[in-house]
Amino acid sequence: MATVLEPQTPQGDDYRSDDSLAEGPLQKQRDSLGGDVERTPTKNASSVFHKSIMLIAVVAPPVGMAVAIMLLWTVGWMGWLYLGMLLGGCFLTLLGITVSYHRLLSHRAFDCVGPVRFFFTALGAMAIEGSPIRWCGVHRRHHQYSDQEGDPHSPHTHDGGLWNTITGFFYAHMGWLFTEYWSDADTKRYVPDLYRDRSANFISNYYYLFVILSIGIPMAIGGLATMSWHGALLGLIWGGLARVFLTHHITWSVNSVCHVFGSRDFDADDYSTNNAVCALLASGEGWHNNHHAFPSSACFGLKWYQVDVGWTVIRTLKALGLAWNVKVPSAAAIAEKEAEKAAQKETKETVAA
Repeated sequence: MATVLEPQTPQGDDYRSDDSLAEGPLQKQRDSLGGDVERTPTKNASSVFHKSIMLIAVVAPPVGMAVAIMLLWTVGWMGWLYLGMLLGGCFLTLLGITVSYHRLLSHRAFDCVGPVRFFFTALGAMAIEGSPIRWCGVHRRHHQYSDQEGDPHSPHTHDGGLWNTITGFFYAHMGWLFTEYWSDADTKRYVPDLYRDRSANFISNYYYLFVILSIGIPMAIGGLATMSWHGALLGLIWGGLARVFLTHHITWSVNSVCHVFGSRDFDADDYSTNNAVCALLASGEGWHNNHHAFPSSACFGLKWYQVDVGWTVIRTLKALGLAWNVKVPSAAAIAEKEAEKAAQKETKETVAA
């Protein structure tokens, strides 16, 4: 069982109280959304620019991964430097997604000092999954309509049948990226607080600079380490494109795999699941059913054996005095949710009998 931390007194109306951590994701979330949000979904046609950018972002990394595999097959081992950039870069940018984009900005599960906020948000931007404001807007909408009409990336909003199940899974994994779900006004409605957040606003305004850094840094490391253009090219392939490919598909698996395959410890009013493989790869994100049951919790791994690297980072920041207002569900709230799940299971078994 994760250690229960008592949050400090929340500042202002925008923070969720400890008692409300047990609330489900489908109610109006005034505190986490920064105001009442209209429930009527608006789905706008994607612009040519948006589709072009998404096409490059989605297609270029697999091309880089294919080249990397071809080089391994034809040339052989590239060296520890490039493996380190691949795995280290993947680990760091995934930490940026889970610690900043997801837990800090989307759900305000904790607060931290400005430099820490900027550092992890910048790492999240270098995952090349969108600006923090857009990413968090998508995610808050996902929680409001989770696995219902209006959810930007649910695998369960398609008709039945094998083919629709397959296409629904693909849509949740990456197909939804080519559909722009809101106008700028809609985005502001979901994330008004982030337009007042200096780090999130700055990094969103200069997002493409961080995209360039995401690709340019491994190129520079490879080039300087070998003093050659060949090293820079290998840095681009391994530390840039192949790394982004892995990061993308690990993150996207939370939207697809973790709403189809896995266990459900809590009734979260949707199809979210806990998936240990995704959790290990995505620094705790795979404990997705736990997260949907307690969306404002900074800790996703609620059992002692549920490894949650993102939570370890946040807990360390708190111990160092760099984070506060850290929110986790109380033992009583967890027990209540478990009792609800057990009661529903017993009711279903009784009806089936």
